[in-house]
Amino acid sequence: MSNASQARLRLLSGIAALALPFAANAETPAAPAAEPTTENADGQGLTEVVVTATRRETNLQKTPIAISVIDPVIIKDRHVQSLLDLGDGAIPSLRVATFEARQSALTIGIRGIVPFDQNQTARDTGVGVYIDGVYLGRSQGLNAALFDVARIEVLRGPQGTLFGRNTEGGALSVVTAAPTGKFDGTLTAGLGNFGAYNGQFHVNLPEFANISLKFDGVSQHQDATVSNPLPGSYGWNYYNRVGGRATALWKPAPGLSVTVAYDQAKDENTPFYSQLVNYNPNKYNVATLAQINANGGKLPADAIAPLSPLVVVAGGRRMTSADIGVPQQLSVDQTHGVSSTIKWEVAPSLELRSITAWRGVTTDQWDNSGGGHRTVFLPNAKFSRYSLSWMDQHQFSQEFQAVGSVPQLDYTAGLYYYTEKAEETAATPTSNQWNADGTAYTILSPIVTGTVASGNQGWAPGSRFLQRGSRANAHSYAAFAQATFTPDAFDAFHLTLGGRYTKDKREGTLFLVSGKTTNFPFTFDNSRFDPMVTAAVDASDTIHLYAKYATGYRAGGANSRSQTFASFGPEVVKSYEVGSKMDLLDRHVRLNLAGYIMDRTGTQIDFDNVDTNTASPTFGNHTEETRNAPGKSKIRGLEADVTINPVDGLTLTGSYAYTYTDVPATANPFKNNALTKVFVVFTPRNAASASLDYELPVAIGEAKARLHIDGNYSDAMYSFQNEPVKTDSSFIVNGRLALADLPLNDAGTKVTLSLWVRNLFDETHIYRRSNANSSPTLNNNGSLNYGGVLGDYANFNPPRTIGLEGAIKF
Repeated sequence: MSNASQARLRLLSGIAALALPFAANAETPAAPAAEPTTENADGQGLTEVVVTATRRETNLQKTPIAISVIDPVIIKDRHVQSLLDLGDGAIPSLRVATFEARQSALTIGIRGIVPFDQNQTARDTGVGVYIDGVYLGRSQGLNAALFDVARIEVLRGPQGTLFGRNTEGGALSVVTAAPTGKFDGTLTAGLGNFGAYNGQFHVNLPEFANISLKFDGVSQHQDATVSNPLPGSYGWNYYNRVGGRATALWKPAPGLSVTVAYDQAKDENTPFYSQLVNYNPNKYNVATLAQINANGGKLPADAIAPLSPLVVVAGGRRMTSADIGVPQQLSVDQTHGVSSTIKWEVAPSLELRSITAWRGVTTDQWDNSGGGHRTVFLPNAKFSRYSLSWMDQHQFSQEFQAVGSVPQLDYTAGLYYYTEKAEETAATPTSNQWNADGTAYTILSPIVTGTVASGNQGWAPGSRFLQRGSRANAHSYAAFAQATFTPDAFDAFHLTLGGRYTKDKREGTLFLVSGKTTNFPFTFDNSRFDPMVTAAVDASDTIHLYAKYATGYRAGGANSRSQTFASFGPEVVKSYEVGSKMDLLDRHVRLNLAGYIMDRTGTQIDFDNVDTNTASPTFGNHTEETRNAPGKSKIRGLEADVTINPVDGLTLTGSYAYTYTDVPATANPFKNNALTKVFVVFTPRNAASASLDYELPVAIGEAKARLHIDGNYSDAMYSFQNEPVKTDSSFIVNGRLALADLPLNDAGTKVTLSLWVRNLFDETHIYRRSNANSSPTLNNNGSLNYGGVLGDYANFNPPRTIGLEGAIKF
């Protein structure tokens, strides 16, 4: 190493010591990088990162928005196969979790805007998810396999001007790789533990007649990590994903391009296992079997049910095999879509664009994740709630954009239209029945038998008792504009003004409630204007400062789990943010900081109630009511991203997010409208991530050895909006060792061999926990009902997974 390099290393080490406290406190691990960190070919430090957050290609460091970027290198190093793999905290401000225990629907949040239950027909998300500029309207199907991703942009903070409604927390924009017009491609195959295998291909064909074609295919499989003792039924945390995508790029004339893409994917999966982590934590009286039998098979008024001797209370241990076998079929999500993007450069100062898309998703949900761990034992009682849902959604969107630049002014303007139709029916039969003393159980018939109250409600297709059904149609219209003015006399200053007018209409019907035909209508009609103002200053060529005011909006809707399709109003966020983006020491250190204050009004709070009393005729029924919280919900935060390239081949990254949230007490309809403290879910106070990447040339052509390791920390957090119990804190380490770009022949074919591991130390933590079954509920007369008291149940993170992978690039 030269003297200059040694001096630079010592200086960088000193700066790192000063910078890292911004990224993590003394008790928190340092954090990962949010942007690609490859060194420039000329050795001049970190590369420029291009993003499209402003609907035009811009340098990340000069874009006055808090953005994290996940590039293909990060996706490979972390072995990210679907969005759920980002749930370990790769981007601390981004939170990804399952809805309930299901892999078939994801909850995605940014900066404390994390909806509890958006898995419905008549309500929307708080963070918009986009693929190549097309908004995805439903949570179902979001965990499908990722195709050939060029980058994932995580836009933090309200994006109401350019991205529209339902982006009050931010937007997650997936950008796929475009056709190259040259014959090239990649073939990848891998094997792992738990019977895992994966394969993918990405092939570009040579351009012909000004048309370039690209084909992508993906297959991902993993057997269950928690086994099911019932023969013929699947275990838990199983998935099998397949998908394909075809893209055509036509350039009929200079300045004109037409891209048409079609994709289809199928995701077969089972939920995570819901296990009992304690029994009777509040030390209530426990009835004996003799007392229950003497009381006609019912509980005494002041005691809880005993625990079946078959049920294992595992505490903080992740179970590898269930103690109770239950029917568990595969949930199946099927997504498909076609899109057309037209770009026409009318003049050097103006490009016109059109983005047209039709998309759809269908979901057959089969969730029997609890077994005997979420319902109490009584002699000969039925148990294990099998949560079934069938949802079908179709959407159409059309967006027109005008993007251009004239002296001193960059501008974007557009029109947007979105419409969707969604319908869902649901059933919650019970699948098992105890014997007289809880020492054995039987599996009920999947065919409906007896009366609704006393018989089996069935789950076989064509023979099931449907309990809930809703349908909803939505229409959204918008006009938007944004312009950045740079005065000629002071070209280091940039003022951006933007605004978006949105008109939302939604109507629907709840046509089934508790198995009875109903006709509860719902309508929502609202319009609003979302402004944005940003002032940015280039303090130097490598230091950029900004201050931003923006608003965001999540549409109102109706809760399909309620008894009457009860409606609720919209929620609105006002955000105030300051930030800096700095490239230091000849671009060998990148430090980005952001601080924000967000005030949200009309916060949508879900109050959840599941009848776990086996003596009740509504046993297993899931009721939910949504209320708008009064006053202001406060969200405050600090974020830091640091990337250091001290010497050639070595990159250190860190990212940290501090998030404070406070929601006013809200009337709880299940507790006589008593004001109840509520919480923001899946939002840790402190979250951080760090990574180390090292590349070393190998004396075989352009081959190199590559080492990656990352660590991801999260504080304990709430997972239910109205339950004061928290999850565990977590620290997950992932790694990858690769021998990359080994030449296979003189034609340029290269091979990469890698060993990857997720959750290297097999760390175990609870990511979702409920104590709803740990305390008695209130009867209508105000007395306590101990019938559903059991204990806390929880879902655990996946165990360690490890695998080998090979890729051929030609």
